[in-house]
Order: sequence, then structure tokens, then C-alpha cells
Amino acid sequence: MGATSVLMKENVRKKNTGIEFQENDINVLIEIASRVIAPLWPISTFAARHPWMGLERQSFDQVAAWLKETHDVDIYPSVSMILSAKEKGEIDEAFVKLGLQQWLDSHSFTISRCVLERFCHRALKLEPLPNSLLSSQQLEELVDEYCERNASSSEHRPTQPVSFRIRNQHGERLVNILDYHVIKWCKLYLDESQAGWSMPNRKEGFYSAWRRLVQYDPALSKKQRDRLKGLPNEANKALQEVLFALKVPISEVQTYLEGHLLSLPGWAGMMLWRSKQSSHEQALLTEYLAVRISMEWALVQPYLPLTNQQSENKIATASLIASWLHWVGLTTEEWSQLSSVKQNEYVMFARSFDEKLCKKIWLEAWEQTQLDRLRRQISSNKCKTKDKKTSLAQFAFCIDVRSEPFRRQLEKEGSFETIGIAGFFGLPIATSRLGSDLSHPSLPVILKPQNTVKEETGQKELQSYLERKQAVHSISNTFKTMKQNVLSSLLLPELSGPWLSLQMVLRSFMPRRTGHLIRNLRESWLRKPNTTLSLHHVHNQEESLPIGFSEEEKVNYARNSLRMMGLLKDFSPLVVFCGHGSQSTNNPYASSLDCGACGGASGGFNARVLATLCNLPEVRQALSSEGITIPENTVFVAAEHNTTVDELHWIYVPDLSDDAQKAFNRIEAILPRVSQNANKKRLAQLAHLQKKLKNPNAVAHEFAEDWSEVRPEWGLARNAAFIIGQRELTQNCDLEGRVFLHNYDWKQDESGDLLASIIAGPGTVTQWINLQYYASTVAPHYYGSGNKVTQTVTAGLGVMQGNASDLLAGLPWQSVMLSDYEAFHSPLRLLIVIQAPKDYVEQLLKNDSIFREKVQNGWVRLASIDSEGRWETW
Repeated sequence: MGATSVLMKENVRKKNTGIEFQENDINVLIEIASRVIAPLWPISTFAARHPWMGLERQSFDQVAAWLKETHDVDIYPSVSMILSAKEKGEIDEAFVKLGLQQWLDSHSFTISRCVLERFCHRALKLEPLPNSLLSSQQLEELVDEYCERNASSSEHRPTQPVSFRIRNQHGERLVNILDYHVIKWCKLYLDESQAGWSMPNRKEGFYSAWRRLVQYDPALSKKQRDRLKGLPNEANKALQEVLFALKVPISEVQTYLEGHLLSLPGWAGMMLWRSKQSSHEQALLTEYLAVRISMEWALVQPYLPLTNQQSENKIATASLIASWLHWVGLTTEEWSQLSSVKQNEYVMFARSFDEKLCKKIWLEAWEQTQLDRLRRQISSNKCKTKDKKTSLAQFAFCIDVRSEPFRRQLEKEGSFETIGIAGFFGLPIATSRLGSDLSHPSLPVILKPQNTVKEETGQKELQSYLERKQAVHSISNTFKTMKQNVLSSLLLPELSGPWLSLQMVLRSFMPRRTGHLIRNLRESWLRKPNTTLSLHHVHNQEESLPIGFSEEEKVNYARNSLRMMGLLKDFSPLVVFCGHGSQSTNNPYASSLDCGACGGASGGFNARVLATLCNLPEVRQALSSEGITIPENTVFVAAEHNTTVDELHWIYVPDLSDDAQKAFNRIEAILPRVSQNANKKRLAQLAHLQKKLKNPNAVAHEFAEDWSEVRPEWGLARNAAFIIGQRELTQNCDLEGRVFLHNYDWKQDESGDLLASIIAGPGTVTQWINLQYYASTVAPHYYGSGNKVTQTVTAGLGVMQGNASDLLAGLPWQSVMLSDYEAFHSPLRLLIVIQAPKDYVEQLLKNDSIFREKVQNGWVRLASIDSEGRWETW
């Protein structure tokens, strides 16, 4: 980031007109610069997004310092969050003191240790310096004297884009005006569903379409439009030309591009994502930068060349000197009597031990406290290994943190074993619902589907169902068409007003009953027939992916999924694969409450596919020949855990054996109580429901159906750890819905391949989820998406605040904050705990350089527990 490109130094050639890039240089620099943003998926296929995924080769601390310096974005928890956590007892101050001593021990200073400790202890109180001191005449004189002696020692600051440094005659920063124009053009180009008229010449590409239309943009002055008329036809040539016109030094081009990408990381992230989806848009990010920097050149040209900007060095130096006066008790006379060398040492120390470092020490102490308490909780767990043969049923749940409380309530009700596995159940599939021509990838976005599975039914039933479905869609499409047409939109309120008014009143005052009624009416009208799945391979050259599975694939997927959950023997009569989904009304973030990994896809379809595969006689026979013997009376079924109402819904129940039927009846009897208890615990955490509830299930359903509810559930807020080990390790622990749980038995993984697979797949996904919640909490103005109440869904892609903001990539305020002033989510980096011998973890770190880099650079934390219960941190 911002470093001089070696490639650029080698491939620069001079001409009479100045310095130019060779043909491929600009594309290489854009590729490198794009690491500072992350791809942004459309909100309808919401997936957890780690905003710093391209920067993990640098340490968390380095990225934090760079973002603060270049964009004033602080990715450490705020002072108020730290102090609130301290008051709640979430931070053991002994770890703060230990962190300070370790930092001091790792550095060498000429200032005496006792003086440094006094300074640091006061700094760690995170109290602001008094305004009376900062504005005093005495301090100003000390600062002037110091700066005169050290005029040439000011720190180098990275080059910012020109528009960041200019204000117009009204005092408005030109970058804000530039952002306004860029947002407008991005919305026009990327719109997929909302605009009545699409952008002219859109098929020619973003840059070409913009270049043609911008000449008629009334929001620009005639002079600004004239400047843009002569731009080259190709985006990369235009980008080179305007960078040269702006006199951006070769060594600063990468930094310059990074600055522009970070100005609107949401829209830039969407362009990056689109560029990776299709071959005809591969250069979309280049086109985006060409449009943006060309417009910057048109806006800033009257202000060039820039005059020297006023240095901020004095303001920064004033706070550094003031900190010594206020925290250590130096008088102005004592400061003046210090030699210039000594003053420099004091200032340099204060600059290094700044607020950012203080917050780093506090964050690490917070994380260490959480680790220590989890260690003590697990170490005191006296759960004995269950005899799995006596289990009535086995339930495989998604590792999602919301599954943990439900699993605990289920285990309390009888001899039930619960298992944690990634919610797509290891099936790399795209799913196609009955009557749909489109398929949806139903797996983590870091993977690509290998097969398509479709819902099927008889031809007669399908035709009848499609006719009913088409009738519903026709009404919806007619309404949308009338709304977007100039003339029909005038008539629409008269036609739709009575129905929509009645619906509004009923949904507002009786949300649960109304939602239930509307859903029943829709289901009664559609009457979806019973379906089967296209599991058997069908050769179809028109499809991009194979439909169904080959015989070998059926066995491989079943074996690998069972192995991943450690279910290779001691099968219960009933095995339940539980996907998970959610339920909410009028919620643009509805898909974010489904599987956080699978692009907004619920896991029920995958659960049904796997259960059906495991019930196939040919699959069982093949598994038996490999030593995985499934008893004849064992039946696999599929269900879905609705996390908004904490209910389990059956979605595939074949004919059951007598033993499986007994287990099924027992489960049916206890599920209402499990839901009631789980909802009671979960709803108590919601800010406006911290009271005793007579009927938690009814309240949960009301939240799910209420179209004014901004927080139907907390989602994955407060996630903090990922435990990879046997269920007995945590079974009696109340983990408060904060921990991802994945089953793992190192004794069945001699090669360590299974552990490596868990880390590479679910480990990556949980880290992405964790850091998205982290970023949306510590920097909501930059990485979050603001208040749900004031959001605008735009272009069918995502949300904005108002009609001209960045495309907001993160989570809304209501997903992470308890109130306007108090965070609900604790911004802690993910702690991964592996139950395995030390040498297993060492082998993992040795073989997986990407994971090793994440641990070493502070993007995740790692601990392990061996067979003797000894903990090791890495």
C-alpha cells in the first residue's frame, strides 16, 4: 500500500511530453491497489464480507495505522466502548498492566523507566487533555519554540488525491462533490431492477456509456463538460492521461488509486465483484477509476497548481507536549529547561505511545480476558463422554453461533446428541427451486458450485403450479410497471389505495395474525406439489453445471459430509440434518439473517439433499464396503432451524423405521418446550424486551411478522470464538450464543487433512463474519450501513443513506448497537480454539501459510487444547 512499485521503476520510459506508463503497468497497479477494498455482493445474496481481506499480509496494527493516517478511519474500539467494557467487568486490568510492561520491555528508551510508566499509566486512562491547557498561551509559545528548532523534522504524510485537499468558494470539499457525481453514474450503470429506463449504451461498458452521456450532464458547467470531451475512447488510456495531467508522481500512483478506491469502498467493491463475475466486465474497476479520476481532473483544474497547504504539525505537537505537562506534571519552566535532544525524546515517545497504541493494549487485554474466561469455563466442564449408542437421535446443526443455545436446550430434554458442521453440509451445489429457471449457489461464496440440484414433480402438477405462480407474478409485475410509467402511476393510488391501506393497518396492529393469514392465502393459492430432487446425473449440454450426481459423487459427498461431522459409527435410529434460515418482513437485510456464508441461502435444501443421499441403498452399500456401516433401522431426515423464532421445521421425512418413529414422536413432543426456552433466553437480550415474557414464542413470531421491526433478531452479534473439537468439550457450558462450534476428533484425522479443511473453509468464513461485525461496530460511519430507518434500497443492489451515499457494505446500526450510545456487539477478533495435540496445530501452521499469516499478523487469535486439557496460545 502506497509503496513505490518496483515494476513501475523498471518500466517507465520518458518521452518529450513527459513520463508515460507502458501498456500493462496501469493494470498491474490497479490490481495491486484493489487489495484495499473487498468485493461487495448484492444484498439479495448477502454474504459476510471481511473488509481487509486483501491486506492480511500486513499486520492488523499496520493497517490500523495506515487507515487512520490516510482516511482518519479508526479500526480500534472507541474510548467509550473500552470504558463501557471495563465498567461491565469484561476487561481484567491486570492484562492491561501486563500488556504495557511487555511493550516497554520490547523497546529501548533513554528516559527513565519510572517516568515512562507514569506517563503510560495516565495515558491508558484514556482521558482527554484539558481544553484550557491546549488553548493556553504558554503552551503555544512552547510549541512555536519547538517547531522552529525542528522545522525540517516533520513526518512525511502519504499523498492524498487532489480533490481531498481542495475546498470550493463555499467551503465544501471537492471530494464530496466528486463522490456525488460518481454515485450518480454508478447507480445508473449498475441498476438491475429499479430504474424504468436503463442507462443508454450500457452494453458498451461503464466508461464508454459515461463518456457519451457526461457531455450532456446539466450538473456540470459548460467548461467542465468541455474538458471531458477530448478524453480517449479507452478507459486505461484516459486514466493514464488524467494522472499525468494531475502531475501524480510515478511513485505515488498506487497510493493515489488506493485513495480513490477507499473514498467510496462500497461502490468500488461492487465494481470489483462485478469484474470477477463475467468476462465482458473484467476491466470494470479500471473503467470506474477512469471515470472517477477524469471527473476529478475536470473539477479541480481551476485550482491547479495547489499552493502549500497549512501544516498540521503544530496542532499535533501541541497535544504531545501537553500530555507531558498534564500527565507527568512537568511545568512549562521545566520543559523549557530540557535540552533540545531531551525534548525530542519526550515528543517522540509521546508520538509512539499515542491513543491508538493505548486502545491496542486495551483491546488485547479485552481479548485476553475473554480467552481466560473461556479457558476456565471449559476446564471446569465435567461432562463425560456419552455412549452414542444410547442416543435417541443425532442432530447435525450449522456451526452458526445461533445454533448453540438451541442445541443446549435440546440436549437438556433427553438423550439427544448434537453435532456442529458448516451449514452447507459439504455439498458444493447450486439449487433450483420448483418452477424456477434460475439456480442459486448454496455454499460459501469462497467456493464454486460443482453440481446443480433441482426440485422436480410430475409434468401435469408442474404445469398447474406454474400457471398459479405466473398469476401471482403477473399481478406483481403489472403493479411495478404501472408504478414506473408516467401516466399509469397517476392512476395507481386510486386502484391500489384501499387494499394497501387495509394491509398497512392490519400489518401495523396485528402483524402476527396478518402475516400468518397472508402466508396461508399464498400457500393455499399456489398449492406447491410434493417434489423430488434431481440427484441422478442428467447429461444436458445446455446447463453450465451437471444436473445431479454421478454414482461416485453421491458416495463421495455422503462420505465426506459424515466424516466432517465425525459421524462414522454408532448411528442413532434417527439422524436429523438441520439447515438454518430466518424469517422477517420488510427487511432489506433478510438474507443476512440466513446463512452468513452462503450468499443468503438457507441450509434446508442442502440438508434435504444430504439426507436423501444417505438414504439411498446404493450409497449405503458403497459406504459399508469402506467400513462405514449404517444400520438398517437408521433413517436420515432434514429440517430447518428458523433462528428468528427458534423453531425446527421438518422439510424431508421419508418412511421411518419403528425405532426412528419413536425418536421422531419424542422430538415432536419436546420441540415446543425447546423453542419456548430458547426464545426466552434469546429475546431477553433485545433492548426493548428486558422483562419477563409470558409467551416467548408468540413474541418471537410477532417480531418476525412486524414490518416496522428493525431488529427481528440479533443475528450473529457478539460472536467471539470458534471451537473445533468434540461436543463433550463444551456440552455443559453456557456459551451465550457467542461461539461457532464445529465437531472434530483428531484421533480420526491422522493426516491432519480434516483439520486443514475445517480451517480453510469454515475457519475462513467465521473470520469473515467476525471481522464484518467488528468493522461495523468500531467504524459504523465507514464500514457499517447506518440506521435501518433512514436507509434507501437502491439499484436492486444494496442500501444507501439518503439518495447519494456510498453503497453501504456493512451491517446496520441495529445489528450491532444496543442503543445510540452503547454497543451490543463486543469488537473482538475471532479466537479459534482447536482440540488437538500441539504437534497437530504446529503441522497445520507449517502447511497452511495463509492461516499462519493471519495468526502472526493479528487477524485471528489461536489457542489449542491437548488430550490432557492443557492450553497453548499461538
